Amino acid sequence: MAADAPRLVLASASPARLETLTRAGLAPEVVVSDVDEDAFAAADVPALVLALATAKAASVAARLPAGVDTLVVGCDSLLELDGEPLGKPASPAEATQRWRSMRGRVGHLHTGHHVVRLGPSPGSTSGVATTEVRFAEVSDAEIAAYVATGEPERVAGAFTIDGLGGAFVTAVSGDPHNVVGISLPLLRGLFAGLGVSWHTLWRVP
Repeated sequence: MAADAPRLVLASASPARLETLTRAGLAPEVVVSDVDEDAFAAADVPALVLALATAKAASVAARLPAGVDTLVVGCDSLLELDGEPLGKPASPAEATQRWRSMRGRVGHLHTGHHVVRLGPSPGSTSGVATTEVRFAEVSDAEIAAYVATGEPERVAGAFTIDGLGGAFVTAVSGDPHNVVGISLPLLRGLFAGLGVSWHTLWRVP
């Protein structure tokens, strides 16, 4: 990492987002926001994830020293199916019903990103990444087995491509990182808009 690179803070408790950034050579600190996600509404799903991401980044940024050069990254992901936003299922029964409605169909995974830069060059920028996801024609037995693992209740949309659910997704169109919860190409562009080159944040030997 360049000596003058800003501190990087991820305003999310998501292990998948942290792992994605770490594998990309970055070393973010995690500071979880206190945003009540149920208090938000928007005209459509992309607007909703962007509003949530913005609130999370702003909440964490407000708790950090304003004079220290820092990038705060807030994200929120939802699956859109039939125009409805689908987050984490609240129960195994809901996860089962969700998969019965998704199988054999196409959904869109939207992730809102908001970045706040603190310090001598303050600013903020945001964007939404959307990835099309095609689900396999899974059987009732496969759905039951998958729900029993507990994985669907831990992730937005009740699925993930980097775990047990990967075999139940037949294709994605768009950034695959976005399906895990954070779009690296979009984030690189947002950082550049705030005057930070992506490679200066790499933690490599």
